[in-house]
Amino acid sequence: MILSERIKKETRAAHGKRVPAYVWVTLGVTLLTLLLHAIGMSGDLVNVALVYLFPVLVSAVYWGMGPAIYAASFSVIMFDFFFVPPYLSFTVEDLRYLISFVVYLAVAILTASLAGRLRQQLEMVKAREATTNSLYALSRQMTAITDLNTLLVNIATQVSLTLGKPAAVYLPNGQGDLLVTSSSAPASEGEKDGWGDGESEIAIAKWVYHHGQITGKGSSTLRESLGLYVPLRTEEQIHGVLAVSMDAGEVHEQQEQQEQQEQQEQLRLLEACGGLAAGAIARVKLAEEARLAQITAESERIRTALLDSVSHELRTPLTAIIGSATGLLENDALFTPEDRRELTGNIRDGALRMNRLVTNLLGMVRLESGMLQLNRKWCDVGDMISVVLTQVREFSPHRNIQVELPDDPAFIYGDEVLLEQVLVNIVSNAIKYSPDESQIVITVTSDKSLSQLIIWVADQGIGIPEAERTRIFDKFYRSESTQHVTGTGLGLAICKGIVEVHGGTIVAEPNPGGGTRMRINIPMKAHGPRFPYSEQGEVEE
Repeated sequence: MILSERIKKETRAAHGKRVPAYVWVTLGVTLLTLLLHAIGMSGDLVNVALVYLFPVLVSAVYWGMGPAIYAASFSVIMFDFFFVPPYLSFTVEDLRYLISFVVYLAVAILTASLAGRLRQQLEMVKAREATTNSLYALSRQMTAITDLNTLLVNIATQVSLTLGKPAAVYLPNGQGDLLVTSSSAPASEGEKDGWGDGESEIAIAKWVYHHGQITGKGSSTLRESLGLYVPLRTEEQIHGVLAVSMDAGEVHEQQEQQEQQEQQEQLRLLEACGGLAAGAIARVKLAEEARLAQITAESERIRTALLDSVSHELRTPLTAIIGSATGLLENDALFTPEDRRELTGNIRDGALRMNRLVTNLLGMVRLESGMLQLNRKWCDVGDMISVVLTQVREFSPHRNIQVELPDDPAFIYGDEVLLEQVLVNIVSNAIKYSPDESQIVITVTSDKSLSQLIIWVADQGIGIPEAERTRIFDKFYRSESTQHVTGTGLGLAICKGIVEVHGGTIVAEPNPGGGTRMRINIPMKAHGPRFPYSEQGEVEE
């Protein structure tokens, strides 16, 4: 139950039950008198007086001090009227009975006072238990939240549920102006803005933010204000202000002392909530700063790796191109036709290597920026592999590349240029990381049940450790076992991006014959290619 609502309900219940309590006390003492007469205890005055203490104790425990004093007084009257001679009269033969009555009343009132105090302590313990449970729930929920906006909404909502009143959280914006960043509910039905958006509330919140003091109802500053404002302070700084509307919106009878006690209890609870909220806000801000620092460090690392890789990868073919071209220009008469072909081949290989590097860099930029647009059409996988082999054949003279295609032509609906780039990168890696005279097998199969085309590229190279089979698709990542081979670490990252854009997957697996096997799964259209073509040359779907 909400703490403030519980206090209000108990107070209203105490006032509402006061009149019935006196009726129950009267009936109880009357029935007890009849019972004592019925069992014949009229002559045992000591035990009768002790028995009359029971209504007093019950009244003190369940109804408070007023009904307990009434029970003690009414018990003395009934005791004197029915059990003290002369019977059925309020006069007494022995004046010593008056002293007994006074002692009885004193003992009854003292007993009622002790019982009532015990009852108050029990209620205080229950209230503190409810407060502790509320703070624990608030702390547990705050710990699990990592987003600042979600955290602020949760703080306002939980504080409002705990106190049963509208709450708002103020945080400074980029210009340093304090604004309402989260509000639990509108102040009253029909209002558009939540509580706390008024000029007076914002002005008080700004004062609290700049001075760091608790202000509002129940505090020592601006006691007439309807709100209570607590700074969200940690050891380092004040992060904002937590405010609660202390106007209950209803009128109920309460003594001044009880009202002040309730306000002090709510003030202590709000201070505890403010401490938890400040700690949670500081934690989220530190986590955000750490995340930004990590992103910055990662960006710097990627930039450095990119510059190192690109400069090395560009410098090597450029050196070969410049050297070969210079040799042809300055010493053409010294070279034989075979030498000229070799130097020209070096220039071509260098240019092709630079072209692949630039293509990969541009492809990664398009993937990262989200500018990659697919030019989909029906592609013959056999024709694509032929184009790929033509591009890689020049720098793979010592590899035996074998292609295994299905009996029926395999078609796929995708971007032919991008898919060819994927196959070029994978086959180039297979050539680069496999020994001379080894075999590279390209296998194409189809899974009609899943409407997928599967392309396998298996080599007999050094293989990839199991722990690195997923990391090799990260940008700029290169296995330690391949550091002796030049490369940027972009090829497989681009392959993964292009394949995923097509709705497929790419994974690295161990080759049963040794080495690595790349598996590419690309979704196929179930209805296959349809001819003839449209007037614009595009395939009609």
